[in-house]
Amino acid sequence: MSQRSGQDDPERYLFVDRAVVYNPAAQADWTAKRLVWIPSERHGFEAASIREERGDEVVVELAENGKKAVVNKDDIQKMNPPKFTKVEDMAELTCLNEASVLHNLKDRYYSGLIYTYSGLFCVVINPYKNLPIYSENIIEMYRGKKRHEMPPHIYAISESAYRCMLQDREDQSILCTGESGAGKTENTKKVIQYLAHVASSHKGRRDHNIPGELERQLLQANPILESFGNAKTVKNDNSSRFGKFIRINFDVAGYIVGANIETYLLEKSRAIRQAKDERTFHIFYQLLAGAGEHLRSDLLLEGFNNYRFLSNGNIPIPGQQDKDNFHETMEAMHIMSFAHEEILAMLRVVSSVLQFGNIIFKKERNTDQASMPDNTAAQKLCHLLGMNVMEFTRAILTPRIKVGRDYVQKAQTKEQADFAVEALAKATYERLFRWLVHRINKALDRTKRQGASFIGILDIAGFEIFQLNSFEQLCINYTNEKLQQLFNHTMFILEQEEYQREGIEWSFIDFGLDLQPCIDLIERPANPPGVLALLDEECWFPKATDKTFVDKLIQEQGTHTKFQRPRQLKDKADFCIIHYAGRVDYKADEWLMKNMDPLNDNVATLLHQSTDKFVAELWKDVDRIVGLDQVAGMNETAFGATYKTKKGMFRTVGQLYKESLTKLMATLRNTNPNFVRCIIPNHEKRAGKLEPHLVLDQLRCNGVLEGIRICRQGFPNRIVFQEFRQRYEILTPNAIPKGFMDGKQACERMIQALELDPNLFRIGQSKIFFRTGVLAHLEEERDLKITDIIIYFQSVCRGYLARKAFAKKQQQLSALKVLQRNCAAYLKLRHWQWWRLFTKVKPLLQVTRQEEELQAKDEELVKVKERQLKVENELVEMERKHQQLLEEKNILAEQLHAETELFAEAEEMRVRLLSRKQELEEILHDLESRVEEEEERNQSLQNEKKKMQSHIQDLEEQLDEEEAARQKLQLDKVTAEAKIKKMEEDILLLEDQNSKFLKEKKLVEDRIAEMTSQLAEEEEKAKNLGKVKNKQEMMMVDLEERLKKEEKTRQELEKAKRKLDAETTDLQDQIAELQAQIEELKMQLAKKEEELQALLARSDEEAAQKNNALKQVRELQAQLAELQEDLESERICRSKAEKLKRDLSEELEALKTELEDTLDTTAAQQELRSKREQEVAELKKAIEEESKNHEAQIQDMRQRHAQVLEELSDQLEQARRFKANLEKNKQCLESDNKELACEVKSLQQTKTESEYKRKKVEGQLQEFMARATEMERAKGELSERSLRLQTELDNVSALLEEAEKKGVKLAKEVDNLNSKLQDSEELLQEETRQKLNLSGQIRQLEADKNNLLEQQEEDEEARRGLEKQLQTVQAQLFETKKKLDEDVGVIEGLEEAKRKLQKDMELTNQRLEEKTMALDKMEKTKNRLQQELDDQMVDLDHQRQIVSNLEKKQKKFDQMLAEEKTISARYAEERDRAEAEAREKETKALSLAKALEEALEAKEELERFNKQLRAEMEDLMSSKDDVGKNVHELEKSKRTLEQQVAEMRTQLEELEDELQATEDAKLRLEVNMQAMKAQFDRDLQAKDEQGEEMKRALVKQVREMEAELEDERKQRSLAVAAKKKLEVDLNELEGQIEAANKGRDEAIKQLKKLQVQMKDYQRELEEARAARDEIFTQSKENEKKFKNLEAEILQLHEDYAASERARRHAEQERDELADEISNSAAGKSSLLEEKRRLEARIAQLEEELEEEQGNMELLNDRFRKSSTQVDTLNAELAAERSAAQKSENARQQMERQNKELKAKLAELEGAVKSKFKASITALEAKILQLEEQLEQEAKERAAANKIVRRTEKKLKEVMMQVEDERRHADQFKEQMEKANSRMKQLKRQLEEAEEEATRANASRRKLQRELDDATEASEGLTREVNSLKNRLRRGGPVSSFSSNRSGRRNLNLDGASGDMSDDDADSRSNDFNDTQTSNAE
Repeated sequence: MSQRSGQDDPERYLFVDRAVVYNPAAQADWTAKRLVWIPSERHGFEAASIREERGDEVVVELAENGKKAVVNKDDIQKMNPPKFTKVEDMAELTCLNEASVLHNLKDRYYSGLIYTYSGLFCVVINPYKNLPIYSENIIEMYRGKKRHEMPPHIYAISESAYRCMLQDREDQSILCTGESGAGKTENTKKVIQYLAHVASSHKGRRDHNIPGELERQLLQANPILESFGNAKTVKNDNSSRFGKFIRINFDVAGYIVGANIETYLLEKSRAIRQAKDERTFHIFYQLLAGAGEHLRSDLLLEGFNNYRFLSNGNIPIPGQQDKDNFHETMEAMHIMSFAHEEILAMLRVVSSVLQFGNIIFKKERNTDQASMPDNTAAQKLCHLLGMNVMEFTRAILTPRIKVGRDYVQKAQTKEQADFAVEALAKATYERLFRWLVHRINKALDRTKRQGASFIGILDIAGFEIFQLNSFEQLCINYTNEKLQQLFNHTMFILEQEEYQREGIEWSFIDFGLDLQPCIDLIERPANPPGVLALLDEECWFPKATDKTFVDKLIQEQGTHTKFQRPRQLKDKADFCIIHYAGRVDYKADEWLMKNMDPLNDNVATLLHQSTDKFVAELWKDVDRIVGLDQVAGMNETAFGATYKTKKGMFRTVGQLYKESLTKLMATLRNTNPNFVRCIIPNHEKRAGKLEPHLVLDQLRCNGVLEGIRICRQGFPNRIVFQEFRQRYEILTPNAIPKGFMDGKQACERMIQALELDPNLFRIGQSKIFFRTGVLAHLEEERDLKITDIIIYFQSVCRGYLARKAFAKKQQQLSALKVLQRNCAAYLKLRHWQWWRLFTKVKPLLQVTRQEEELQAKDEELVKVKERQLKVENELVEMERKHQQLLEEKNILAEQLHAETELFAEAEEMRVRLLSRKQELEEILHDLESRVEEEEERNQSLQNEKKKMQSHIQDLEEQLDEEEAARQKLQLDKVTAEAKIKKMEEDILLLEDQNSKFLKEKKLVEDRIAEMTSQLAEEEEKAKNLGKVKNKQEMMMVDLEERLKKEEKTRQELEKAKRKLDAETTDLQDQIAELQAQIEELKMQLAKKEEELQALLARSDEEAAQKNNALKQVRELQAQLAELQEDLESERICRSKAEKLKRDLSEELEALKTELEDTLDTTAAQQELRSKREQEVAELKKAIEEESKNHEAQIQDMRQRHAQVLEELSDQLEQARRFKANLEKNKQCLESDNKELACEVKSLQQTKTESEYKRKKVEGQLQEFMARATEMERAKGELSERSLRLQTELDNVSALLEEAEKKGVKLAKEVDNLNSKLQDSEELLQEETRQKLNLSGQIRQLEADKNNLLEQQEEDEEARRGLEKQLQTVQAQLFETKKKLDEDVGVIEGLEEAKRKLQKDMELTNQRLEEKTMALDKMEKTKNRLQQELDDQMVDLDHQRQIVSNLEKKQKKFDQMLAEEKTISARYAEERDRAEAEAREKETKALSLAKALEEALEAKEELERFNKQLRAEMEDLMSSKDDVGKNVHELEKSKRTLEQQVAEMRTQLEELEDELQATEDAKLRLEVNMQAMKAQFDRDLQAKDEQGEEMKRALVKQVREMEAELEDERKQRSLAVAAKKKLEVDLNELEGQIEAANKGRDEAIKQLKKLQVQMKDYQRELEEARAARDEIFTQSKENEKKFKNLEAEILQLHEDYAASERARRHAEQERDELADEISNSAAGKSSLLEEKRRLEARIAQLEEELEEEQGNMELLNDRFRKSSTQVDTLNAELAAERSAAQKSENARQQMERQNKELKAKLAELEGAVKSKFKASITALEAKILQLEEQLEQEAKERAAANKIVRRTEKKLKEVMMQVEDERRHADQFKEQMEKANSRMKQLKRQLEEAEEEATRANASRRKLQRELDDATEASEGLTREVNSLKNRLRRGGPVSSFSSNRSGRRNLNLDGASGDMSDDDADSRSNDFNDTQTSNAE
């Protein structure tokens, strides 16, 4: 049994037996033999002793067998002293080398200790057996313990991470790495198990609505991931074939609130092939072994050997059953709340992956094309995945590939088809695995948000070095390089902190930089590109191979220090990389294919279009895969086409992995990492066996030896001064004088006496640091010294023992002589008679002692009488006590009755609390649902954002194409001027920013100087503020970094400025060229006007020609009508023939398909085919004959018609072109005028708005200053209170003086802030003077405003926190008063107890009277508290009224502002009217141009119609093969031609009229244009002057309103100050010692908070200056947000009402509890304590209610602000609507004018045509030229400009909307998080109240038990008294009975006192015993 218990004892596997370690014999052996380590092939290193040194060689003797060997000195490694054997942390080893590390790990492993620390690492060696160190008892053992308090364990790492997360509020990470089979997954499970046990949320609170506990689901996620991602390998039966990062989220209290899992590098190739004795993923075997018959039939499952992808068939895992594992996986999925349909869909995909492997392809005989002889497997696959079999086979065998712009079907070879199927199987399984991880994350993420903090667990493969390594090993090694760099950097930071804390000198080295060259070699993007960048580049190149990739890599990186070429040509490796773990050879076979991961995109689209929704969801990202057109051909056309169409959508495997790794590293850098290194001891999976070389390789790969290397660089061994002095003082006996000496001074003297090299040690503040090996040397010297002392001590002891033995022998000799003398005397006397007589008489001499015996008997009798008297007295006392007990029994009965009543009331209260809890839970669920809705809305907005981004990309592409099509001469003057203006604005902005940055730099430098002085003062005053000093120094470093960044940005801005200067010069040159071109065009225009006047003279001649042409047109129209009737009849016949032809063609196609499918060509079918072909030929001949006849007729008709139409159209086109060309220049000038007017308008608007907003922000700044003054007043009040309290206690005065000094410093800092704020105001005033910077400044100021409002809210929260703390101090003072009252009561009770002994009944009456008095006192105090509470409520209502009045005044001010805005809008409307009038005049000219364009379009339509007719004629000619087609089509064409002729006639008439009108209107427009330009310039000047006057008036009005607003704010601040004074007066009435101390502490904390806030204010001011984005127009969105805010405000009002009800309910409960406590105070003091607790609880609830009220006020303020913003936006919206209405009216007027001008044009054209007809032919050439210029310049340029402007506006609006939505979403999230935290606090408080109720019940039960015990004791006493009386009457023995009775009584009393657990019961029993003993005396 003892052996078994020893084996099962978990401490055996955790703790080291230090008695064995501290063996003096081993220590002596080590010092005597000079033991060292030498290398060994078998054991790695062996122990040996140095015998002789021969230069560079040493002769050693092996410790194991005594053999001698010669070893090189460099190969010898020092051995640690025996005291370091089995050390728990290897960083403590004095000799840090590989041999010592290996020996320590080996010793611990053989002793069953698998966990060992190595600095930051925790090294774990796989034991290959189950150890009893993972039970719940072990978890409880490690829970709450620090790392150094317990032995190494994975639980210790988890506990330290958990505690650091809770204490430091810093995210943690645990990094588990190692080879396959080393135990990474198991240790990850243990971490999750520990965290689930320690941080379980269901222990403190339970939510019954959640299906399954979160911790249980977190633990059950592992079996699912293992079944889908783990497999059996040669090394490990359950090897994880993917890396994972598990992120467990915790709330503020440390409970688990959710989890998230990210995976990396799934080995998907294992799904299709496996090595020998290995298996694929577990789920395949589990499904085939565990599926039932119904499931097997549904999933079309077969046996293990029927699947090609199961390479080795069914290989069982020893000790596991796949069937049972399948059921466990299904159960885990149910626990994770997977739906049944989801599980079936997943299993269907798993079965389909197996079916992919059963598709067999064969090579055809004559060609390389692949074929599928048997498609049963394909049918099963398509059934499982919801695809069409025919489409699937076609996509596999002959996929469509894009070549250039066309798609071509390309036949696939057998190898290509096999590769495509395997790639699809891998991709399908990988997508299933990704979906599974996403689904698990969805189940684990409960809160829909991140927790307060998290612990991340990284389980990823360690460094791998095989003989030849592939692409996967490169990714894994790259990851481990980054993780090792993180470890080195972390260790460097910890070392730096330790040395800085101790104040030692050391040149710091960042060891993380050692690994940077290797990381750059892999990941560098360019200059020169790294391995991954070159691989991605080669993937895009056509005809690229793995060999070209290697050649390019050697060319680019051949000279890199970490890169090596293969040493010999015969080497299989392509290149080598030197990692931190060693040299790794890489083989680059199939790297391009692995990096691209190509798929058959035809099959992928089929899967995306699958009828199975699950499969379609898996393949939803089809557009991001690499298709066959990129990989199969890799020719230039395919490459170019795909590259353009994909447009960057495709991402390689290397890019994706690099991005995921950068995200992971960013997450890990933001956490505090904990490193776990797993090691595999042997490859045989044997327990207790350790292969040294294997372990050394893993230590090297895992970075443990790298960490030791870093330790050697510094001072790894460190000892506390006391320990160093205690251990090594023996070496320097006379160095330290007698008496007291500081530890540091003593160590310095010892070091001087030892004469150590200064480079070998450093002396810190509390420790002394040594380099490696120094302690071992000191240990050797100490051992030698101790051996000398022991030898001397032994010699002294031996001398002392020898002298003592000699003295003993001398005494023995003298004793022998005495014995001899006595024996001789006896021999002489024995025969003497008198001697005999003497010996006989001597015994009779005792008779003389009888008197003494009598005296003794008398004394005994007296004692017995005394005892009898005592017994009688005791009997009397017992009777008295019996009576007392009876009285107490009655009292207890009454108390019990009262307690039952209290219990009933408590039960009622519990029921109320339960109902309240349910209400709160319902509210919480409503809030959670609202949060989900908000998140869905956010998701929809993000989707819209993505759509808009895609739309923007399309627009950008269109813009690129249009810009490429432009020519240099088509650049417009307006666009060039706009660009110049933008450039100038940017230059001015950059200059302003530069000046701002310089000023801010000066301010920051001043602030740094002030902070350094403050820090120096704080260090002198108190050493306890050291931590604060460190934080401030870190902030200084951040500020310096910011300064550097700002300097860099300034340099960049200067560079940009230079570039912009160069660009402006280029643009100015271009403008000069454009102006020259404009002048040339003006000259041409003048010439053309002269030509036009000449043409007017010729127009009369053309009128006669026009009449003749009209007659010819009428004749042609009659002929066309006849032809159209013939055409319609022909078309009817042709349609019938076409129907016959279609039927025949369909029959032919059906026959062809039947022939191709069956491949049976029979003679009968051939005869039928030949007959039908003959019939078709005959029909074709008939059709051809008819078509020839019709075509001849139609050609004649068309030729005639075409001649007439061409003549007319040419004339019209020439006139229109000429007119359009004239209007073109006019249009350009008008557009210039419009744009200038728009710019002037926008500048004026922005100017007014910026001035208004600047003043608004100045007012807010002044408000903030007023708040700062309020804080100063509060500080002064605190100082006054401290002075008042100073008279009570002298000790507090010094502390209060310090607080006052700090307050003075705070005032100075506030003054500094005021000066800085004034500087900022001056800067703002300077910025407002610059018109071009107005928009950017407005955005900055509004951002400033928001920041200041947030700061204001934070200040108010801080103030509320101070008020709460003051209230808590008051409550504590009240409690102290009550304690004093209770102490007085206790003293009185003791006095009463003394009096009770003297007076029996009188004392009981006095007690009752005193308790009634105490009751009255309690009632008085209760009434006083109630009055105080009522007064506070009255004050609160008064303050609310003041706030409401102020709000009303604010609303009035807002209304006045709105009125002012309406006035300004009215003036703006007047200005718009003037501009509209100018525009109307301009549009008259534009309407003429539009009319010309419409005429040209009509002419083009005629041409198109003519072309259509020609095309129809050609179709008729070409359609000889069709039966009956000509007739019907000719009839149709005839009718359409008739209609067209009619339309042409009408159009000709309209065109003639329009031409005349245009020629008349042209002269008028030229005259009007000049007059309109002059009038427009005058109107503009007048409007500008009026606008400036209005602006000045508005500025004055705004200033007056701001002054009124400041007055209102001052009144509000005075009201707040009055409220604070009242609160301070209340606090002064109850101020005592504890309040003074706590007030001092709180004042210090507040000062620190204010200092931090001042720094935050400075930072936020700097950030506000840099912010520029602002929103001008968001009317629609703001209306939506306004509605949402109204709904939220209604909800918040409801919540506020509920909280009010809860407060009233809590007050009622408090009153009830107070009554109950006052009633029970007469019974027992324990109830008084419970009353105090409940009162404190009530105070807390009141504080929480006040917090809720404060939050409601804040929300109301926000609502008011938002309502004001909405009002302003509504006003702006109304202004915009009015402007839109005006523009609509203007548009209608323009349309009317356009119609009038068209009518006039028609008249003019009629007149001109009638007069001038002959001139049209002469102007044709000129009109053609003008038309070309019109088409090229007017259309393209105007359209391009419009599109550019629209897209820019849309882009800006969309970006602004998205940013606004983000901000609002973040605000809503923060509010919901706060509400959730409050609800959780309320829940916890309710639970605590329930616990207190249960405690009260338990105490009542205890009292009941005590009462029963007391009654039993009293009955026992009465029985004893009766028995004593009876025996006394009988006269029996009393003494023995009394002793028995006293013993029995003591037993009863002890038993009674033992049962009473309450403190009061103990005190009562002690009083009872005291009185009993006093009576006994």
